[in-house]
Amino acid sequence: MKIIKDRKEAADFLQRTSVEFEDTPALKTSVEQLFGEKLTLEQAVVRIIDAVRQRGDEALLELTAKIDGVKLSGIEVSNNEIAAAYDVIDDELLGALELAAERIRAFHEVQKSNSRTDFMDDELGQLVFPLERVGLYAPGGRASYPSTVLMTAIPAKVAEVKEIILATPPAKDGSISPAILVAADIAGVDKIYRAGGAQAIAAMAYGTESIPKVDKVCGPGNIFVTLAKKNVYGAVDIDGIQGPTETIVLADDSATPLFCALDLLAQAEHDEMASAIMITDSKQLADSVVKEIENQLETLERSQIAKESIERNGAIIVVDSINDAIDLANTYAPEHLCLTVRDPDYCMSRITNSGGIFVGESSPEGVGDYVAGPSHVMPTSGTARWSSPLSVNDFLRTSNVVAIKERSFREIGHAAAIIARAEGLTAHAKAVEERLKKLGEGSE
Repeated sequence: MKIIKDRKEAADFLQRTSVEFEDTPALKTSVEQLFGEKLTLEQAVVRIIDAVRQRGDEALLELTAKIDGVKLSGIEVSNNEIAAAYDVIDDELLGALELAAERIRAFHEVQKSNSRTDFMDDELGQLVFPLERVGLYAPGGRASYPSTVLMTAIPAKVAEVKEIILATPPAKDGSISPAILVAADIAGVDKIYRAGGAQAIAAMAYGTESIPKVDKVCGPGNIFVTLAKKNVYGAVDIDGIQGPTETIVLADDSATPLFCALDLLAQAEHDEMASAIMITDSKQLADSVVKEIENQLETLERSQIAKESIERNGAIIVVDSINDAIDLANTYAPEHLCLTVRDPDYCMSRITNSGGIFVGESSPEGVGDYVAGPSHVMPTSGTARWSSPLSVNDFLRTSNVVAIKERSFREIGHAAAIIARAEGLTAHAKAVEERLKKLGEGSE
């Protein structure tokens, strides 16, 4: 893992690029093989979306066979399959999923209690409504992520969304991971569908014979899922454009080198495009962490993925002070920011841009990803500057209520008419003025 000491080199390294939309040689080849011609990823995704939009289930089944190599006899997962999944997973995993669900639900119930706005002076306010139907996406392929199901479905359930559906890629035999099925059942998902990639997003956005159209699509996925969400936005709402996952470990010489190394590797093992970065004011810690990474790397099941991620996007940046480290972290705006410093309160008082902050060595990101409580679906690619982690509020909508009393209308109506006439909207002005005239006549 490279160590960067020069401030300008560090700033250049942390400079964002649209890596999530990069056409790698391997992706270009696979797209050409799939469509028989050279297309950008964006063009390929648009073709997939158009096919599903126009031909529904027929296109969905055809694309699943062509892209995933899976010939499906049915798209919806039956209740019997879900019930059978409980017999497959072990009791230890079941207990862990139930504990995680309990903590996620408790955290988001508190959010819900703070999400409703009452009327003000009986004249102004907001009515809060849950969305009618949301579609969740849970990645598959190299690994299945039951935690993602819990982290997306439970906030929606707490928000009282009326119907929650889940799309997730099937295995080669058409089955769905038992852990995914159990997590969905625990979280209260209503329907589960065997569909992955851009075609799954298109199906939820526009609807097919089997999959109903939703109001919002949520959940992370690969580059095709990300581009599909970007393209269907407007037809439906989305939670965000999630790029490759990323972590900054901000540490001083009080940190344990082994823990820092494992936190970095935990990020790197997600995929080759993940970013695992440490910023520290201790050269000695940096050297020790490099050695620990080398020692631990070969013990991982996904060591090759982690190694490529570290070589491509990983670094340890050595700065002069913790203040410099905080400044760099704020500029990068990471999805995850792990604080292993003597004075975390001081650091937190200066941190402005981060999806999630993990404070102290007993709060590793690994706990946050699974059982802490807040959703692990968080902004990436620098979007933490303006967006937030998934929450109950993502599944609510509001309607403003204006119920002005006559007394207030007399006080503010004339100003409204003045502004309306200044904008050349005469009917607006007259609609107010005539009412004021009538009120004036009534008072006589």
